[in-house]
Amino acid sequence: MGIFKRVKHVAQAEVNGFLDKIEDPIKMVYQYLREMEEEIAKGEQALAEQIFLEKRQRVCMANTEEVIAKRSRQAQLAVDQGEDQFARLALQEKVIQEKNLHHYQEQYETIKQQTTLLYEKLNQLKMKYDEMKMNRQVLISRANTAGSIKQINQMVASFNTDHISNGFARMEDRVLMMEADIEAHQQLAQPRRNLSNYPIDPLYQEQVQKELEKLKEFSNQTV
Repeated sequence: MGIFKRVKHVAQAEVNGFLDKIEDPIKMVYQYLREMEEEIAKGEQALAEQIFLEKRQRVCMANTEEVIAKRSRQAQLAVDQGEDQFARLALQEKVIQEKNLHHYQEQYETIKQQTTLLYEKLNQLKMKYDEMKMNRQVLISRANTAGSIKQINQMVASFNTDHISNGFARMEDRVLMMEADIEAHQQLAQPRRNLSNYPIDPLYQEQVQKELEKLKEFSNQTV
């Protein structure tokens, strides 16, 4: 493997490791929700503008229809009065406005389709946002649980079991020493017993007597 390729792999590994550290699941969930809120706000603004265009187009169509009706009345009145030239001018304006009306109607249908499409997309985005909000708590809970388990596993893996076992054994020895010290003090605190109440077992009496005589003989020799 060439040195440049190795350097590239190392750089990619470092970048991926850095991204893994900063890409906290909980923070990213809130970030995604904020981004969706911003997109919803933009979508609502666009929908409002689209509805405004629809209304303005309807007004334009209504005004054109009024002009057409007016020019029709004017043409009829001119014909009735024998003013053919004035009737021609009124009818010309009527034809022009009818063409404009047809153009406005086509535009209105296109605007309506765009409004419907935008409304559907915005509803889909809102539904997705609501779904993410409902799943947010579950995801946060899962992330917290996974993080806690990971931390515990890391702590367990880092434990020096030999050191802990040795330390526990030392503590057990200290407790045993404390218990022995207490027991010794208790025995010393008791009044001296009457040894006559504890006779020698006949089975061992002869052997014990011999051992006693040996001790006395040894003591006399050392005096």
